[in-house]
Amino acid sequence: MSNHIQPTTTLHNGVKMPWLGLGVFKVEDGEEVVQSIKTALEVGYRSIDTAAIYGNEEGVGKAIAEANVPREELFITTKVWNANHGYEATLTAFDESMEKLGLDYLDLYLIHWPLPSKGKFAETWKALEKLYKDGRVRAIGVSNFKVTHLEEIIEDCEVVPMVNQVEYHPRFNQRELHDFCKKHGIQLEAWSPLMQGELLNEPALMEIAKEYSKSTAQIIIRWDIQTGVVTIPKSVKPHRIAENADVFDFEISQENMDKINALNKDQRMFADPDEFDRV
Repeated sequence: MSNHIQPTTTLHNGVKMPWLGLGVFKVEDGEEVVQSIKTALEVGYRSIDTAAIYGNEEGVGKAIAEANVPREELFITTKVWNANHGYEATLTAFDESMEKLGLDYLDLYLIHWPLPSKGKFAETWKALEKLYKDGRVRAIGVSNFKVTHLEEIIEDCEVVPMVNQVEYHPRFNQRELHDFCKKHGIQLEAWSPLMQGELLNEPALMEIAKEYSKSTAQIIIRWDIQTGVVTIPKSVKPHRIAENADVFDFEISQENMDKINALNKDQRMFADPDEFDRV
C-alpha cells in the first residue's frame, strides 16, 4: 500500500482531513462505486466524498464495510441536498444518509448548495451545528458558497464552517473566495479539479507535465495541494485512481506555479451558486 497519500491538513477544530480524496459524483451505485472505492483504498486513499443527490451512498457504505481499513482511518463526506433545506428536514436527511452509509458517525457533512432563492441555508446550518455538537459529525461545512453566503453564515453562527467545497481549477481559481476562506480558517476544497477532463490537453499544463515526467492531471492535483486546496478528483479507472494519487513525490517550482495561476479566466464550467435552485 502506498504511504504517499496520507498527508493531511488540520481543520480549525483540530480534525485532520486528507489533502486528497476520491470523488464519486456520477459514479453508478452498486458494483461501479464499490470497486472504485476498494481500488482507491488499496492504493492508499482514505477520503471518500459522496452526496445524497449522487444516489450512491449505499454503495459507498458497502465498500467501506467490506474494506479492510479501520473506520478511524477513513474520512467520509456526504452532503444535504437542496430539497432538504431547513432545520428539521436536514436532521431527517442526515439520518437517511447515515442509514444508507451504515455509519455510526460522519467525518464531514456539507450543505450542498446555498440555494439563496429559498433563504434557508442559515437555518440548515443550525441543524449542522446541532449534529456537530451532538458528536454525530466530526466536522461541518458548506459547498458552493460564495463570499456573501459565507458572510451571512459567519454573522449568525456559533460554529464557523470548517470546509467550503467549490468548483476550482486552473481556469477558475477563485482567488477572492480563497483569500476570504483563509482569513476565516475555512479549508477550501476543489471539486471537478480537472474541469471534467477539459484541462488535460491544455498546452501550458502539458509542457509543465513533461518537465516533471508527470501527467497533466497530476500537475493540476499537485497545484491544488501546493495552493493549499484539498482536492477530490473522480475516476472509476484503476490506473487513473492510482495515477491521481501519485503526487506527493515532487514539488512544482514557483515559476511553474505562476504559469498555472496565469491560466485563470474566472471561467465557471457549472452553475453560479446565486442562480442554481434545482431541488
